[in-house]
Amino acid sequence: MIIGVPKEIKGQEYRVALLPSAAYQLIKRGHQVVVEKNAGAGPGYPDADYSQAGATMVSDHTTVFEKADMIVKVKEPQPSEYPLLRPGQILSRISTSPPAAH
Repeated sequence: MIIGVPKEIKGQEYRVALLPSAAYQLIKRGHQVVVEKNAGAGPGYPDADYSQAGATMVSDHTTVFEKADMIVKVKEPQPSEYPLLRPGQILSRISTSPPAAH
């Protein structure tokens, strides 16, 4: 499976959905990982860390969506990303909702 990691485009969102160490583990298990350049810069993971893990770096946001079977994001897709998603493509996002109050 090809797993894509686009840079988050929602305002004030600097996290990345997949760390270089996780990319390494996925690649080690036979997957391919495509990461948009500077996707990890906000939390302090330079492109070189992803490259060293074996990920393919791409410079274009659209290319990540075109190449990937699965997209991993921190936040929900933004309206400009809707047309980039395609039928059958898996979207996984990190839930950041606080736990329910009792």
